[in-house]
Amino acid sequence: MTDTPITSPLPLIGFAAYSGTGKTTLLTRLLPVLAARGIRAAVIKHAHHRFEVDHAGKDSYELRKAGAAQMLIGSRHRWALMTETPYQEEPDLNYLIAQLDPALADLIIVEGLKREAFPKIELHRPSTGQPLMFPDNRNIVAVATDEALARETRLPLLDINDVNAIADFVIQFCQLQHKPSLAL
Repeated sequence: MTDTPITSPLPLIGFAAYSGTGKTTLLTRLLPVLAARGIRAAVIKHAHHRFEVDHAGKDSYELRKAGAAQMLIGSRHRWALMTETPYQEEPDLNYLIAQLDPALADLIIVEGLKREAFPKIELHRPSTGQPLMFPDNRNIVAVATDEALARETRLPLLDINDVNAIADFVIQFCQLQHKPSLAL
């Protein structure tokens, strides 16, 4: 865990779990519910490995591989900036947050970075055999699970399969206001 305090221009909440628990699956269900309630969410997903957002044969890929330190591709529908950082350490959450445009979102959701010090919901499925994180992580603010926990807690317990209840918790915890639905 880093000792650097996390600073964010927007409310921030994370979803932390061991691999295979269903973080991405839950978020793909949660994001449309938040959007229907007028909440624009920016998402930061941590990757433990190298990743490619474009592929060989695409112009942007070829230009980046040819030596572009940054490659920005844009259209009327979206734009993406890829920055090569081959000699840098893992970016911390403050750096990643600073790359977002706070004018385009109401909330930042982080998938992963379970050791960083910011509020997060633990996703726990006892059937995976993984231990609970909340006993050793004071940044856990709720636990979403699909079974009874083997350990008692005073933290709010959420049904991992009830995306509306999880959305309600996120909105309340982050003190967000429902807005008219936004067309995406």
